[in-house]
Amino acid sequence: MFTNMDKNDLDAYAQRIINGMQLSEDNLREILLITDSTELEKLHYVARKVRDHYFGNKVFLYSFVYFSTYCKNRCAFCYYNTMNKINRYRLGFEDIRNVCRKLKGEQIHMVDLTMGEDPYFHENPSQFAKVIDIVKEELDLPVMISPGVLDDDALTMLREHGANFLALYQETYDKELYRNLRVGQSFSERIHARQFAQKIGYCVEDGLLTGVGNDVESTIISLRGMAREDPQMVRVMTFIPQEGTPLEKEVQESNLSELKIISVLRLMFPDRLIPASLDVEGIEGMVYRLNAGANVVTSIIPSDSSLEGVANYDRKHEERKRDPKSVVAKLRSMGMEPAAQSDFNKILGVVA
Repeated sequence: MFTNMDKNDLDAYAQRIINGMQLSEDNLREILLITDSTELEKLHYVARKVRDHYFGNKVFLYSFVYFSTYCKNRCAFCYYNTMNKINRYRLGFEDIRNVCRKLKGEQIHMVDLTMGEDPYFHENPSQFAKVIDIVKEELDLPVMISPGVLDDDALTMLREHGANFLALYQETYDKELYRNLRVGQSFSERIHARQFAQKIGYCVEDGLLTGVGNDVESTIISLRGMAREDPQMVRVMTFIPQEGTPLEKEVQESNLSELKIISVLRLMFPDRLIPASLDVEGIEGMVYRLNAGANVVTSIIPSDSSLEGVANYDRKHEERKRDPKSVVAKLRSMGMEPAAQSDFNKILGVVA
């Protein structure tokens, strides 16, 4: 697709995206089939041009608090699925407060409160509301919640306590693949939760998982499904086989597919937030993802943190390098900077 394009052609293509050009099915198919390294770099260049038009060299940073690793679900890809015999934790309120205090003064734009579908918090959403209250008291920052599927009443309560963003990944819009990944879970209830959250004032994040049997056509189904939902933040993550899960013997693919999809997401959602997660390949992986068109760094944790993450490539690493100062230093070495909090608040519609 980009084979014979020079820099001027690539700049013109980026401008057409900025002017509102939509990618066709054939465009998506052609991009997702790219394997040539030169053509891939041209794709990433176009994605960066589009991103920089809207965001310049500014990046948003989210700190991550995985406050419960209990979960009632049987997701085939997830280390924390209820069938896996692992050590789990549920942070107490003071533990959460201490994590927040370690983040005071750091260049963080939002705190992401993440858990499995912990029956304790799902049955007692007022306890989850207290967690949000603690973050607001200690840091006075926007809060993202990543709690799995909550009912309308719980989402309303948490919004009233100050939750700004709901992260709830569909993983795939290919219904057959969904059944294999999110075992026993409703496809439509997941969509409803995001739609209801948007209706009552949340920003929402949707996400895709790649490397789990999704071919090009399955990926296109997911990209189109995500576009119909029109979320404020869109992401893709590479599947990492997790010990003790049904998919632990699967062969992990390279990050090639994820990087391509990040660029495609930038072309499809030019002015949206697109994360580069530290949870898959750490700080060096962050660089690849930013260079593919991402503009958010997620899964930042305090320097001495032992908090778990979703993929946790660095679970056994002594030096995790996912703290705010390490991230900011790496960004500056790339010619990028943390954005102003006011810029992020405008995206959320938060009144300072």
